[in-house]
Amino acid sequence: MSGPDRFVDRFSRPRRIRRGATLTLVFASVLATGAATGSWSDAADEGPKTSPPSVRSDALSPPEGDAGTADEAADAAAEAMADGKSGKKAAEDAVSRSGDRWGSVYSQGEYKEFEQALDGAYTGVGLWTRRAADGRIEVSRVQKGGPAAKAGVREGDRLHSIDGEHVTGRPVTEVVALLRGDRAGTPVVLGMERGTRAWSRTLRRARLSTDSVTVGALQDGAAVIKVDAFTKGSGEAVRTAVRDAPKGAGILLDLRGNSGGLVTEAVTAASALVDGGLVATYDVRGEQKALHAERGGDTARPVVVLVDGGTMSAAELLTGALQDRGRAVVVGSRTFGKGSVQMPSRLPDGSVAELTVGHYRTPAGRAVDGRGITPDLEVEDGAEGRAETVLTGLGPPS
Repeated sequence: MSGPDRFVDRFSRPRRIRRGATLTLVFASVLATGAATGSWSDAADEGPKTSPPSVRSDALSPPEGDAGTADEAADAAAEAMADGKSGKKAAEDAVSRSGDRWGSVYSQGEYKEFEQALDGAYTGVGLWTRRAADGRIEVSRVQKGGPAAKAGVREGDRLHSIDGEHVTGRPVTEVVALLRGDRAGTPVVLGMERGTRAWSRTLRRARLSTDSVTVGALQDGAAVIKVDAFTKGSGEAVRTAVRDAPKGAGILLDLRGNSGGLVTEAVTAASALVDGGLVATYDVRGEQKALHAERGGDTARPVVVLVDGGTMSAAELLTGALQDRGRAVVVGSRTFGKGSVQMPSRLPDGSVAELTVGHYRTPAGRAVDGRGITPDLEVEDGAEGRAETVLTGLGPPS
C-alpha cells in the first residue's frame, strides 16, 4: 500500500531491521476473503480489525500493542528461522502472548492479497464473515454472483472448517487467509452449518470486485447510499452520490455490515456531508493526532445513518463524526465497537505483523472500542423502514 489516500507512509521496521517509519493505519474489521481489514470477506470482515470484530472510556485507553511487541515478534521470527523453523509461526505465538486483541501476522502472500482487497478486488469465494461471541464464524454477507452465492451459501450460515481445518475460535484474519487464494480457479472446501444441517462443498475461487458503494433511491427521491466497506475510491463514490442526488433530497447512508477499511476513505465520505472540521482524533503510542474533513460538503440535506452490530471500525468512525456534529440521525442497533489503530511491521522472513498501537475517538471525545456507537433511535427489527420514516420526517432543508 502506498500513497496519501491510503493513510500510509512505509513499513515500520522492528529493532533488527529498522524502526521508525509508519505503515498503514487501518481502522477496520477484516474485509472479507479478499477485501479489507472486523467483518471480513474472503472479501474481508474482521469480526475483530476494523477483525469483526472499535474506542472505550473517557480516559484514553493504553495501546494494546507497542514497539516492544513488534521487537518480540521480530526476534522470535529471527530465532525460529535460525533454527530452520517457521518465522511466521513464532511471530504469531509472540503476538498471541502479548494479549493484543487485534494483532495478526500475515505471510507475504496473505498481506499482498490484503492490500489488493483494499484496492477493491480480491481472489476468493465472495464471503464476508464475522466471529460471534461464542467463537463461531458466521457468514455476515454473500457477494452476489460469487462462488459462494452460486453454491447456495446464505447470510447467517456458520463456517466450521476450511480445507479440513476447524475455524471456530480463530481470528477472522486467519479465516480470511484460508479463504483467499493466489489464483482464480483454485479449489477450497468449506464445511458449513445451517441450523441442524451440516454439509461440505468444494468451491472454485474467482477474481472478484468488491463494488463497495451502491446507490439507489426512495420513492420520494431521497438517495440511498450503501457502503459495504471503505476500499480505495469508496469515499469519492459517496461524495459523487451526494452531489448527484436531486436538489433538496435526503440521504440515507446505509453502513450496516460495513467492516471498515481505509480510514482516509471514511474521512472523504464525511467530507461529502460536513463543511470541514474534526472527524476523529486518535493516538499512536501516546502521540495525539486528528483527522479533518475537507471544506465544501453539503450541509443542508437531511441525513439518516443506518447501522447495526456489523458496523465496525472506519464505519463507526464516520458514524460517530456525523452523530457528534449533529449532521445525521443514527438509526438501528449498537455498532460493533472496534476503535483500535493497527500498524504493520515487516518481519525478518518477509511476513508482516499488524499490531495495535492506539485508539481513536469521536469529535466529542467518545471512545468506541468495546462500546460501539449507540443509535439515536435504537431499532432491532424493521430498521430500514424506520430509517426511511425518520428521513421523511426530517423534511427538506429550509
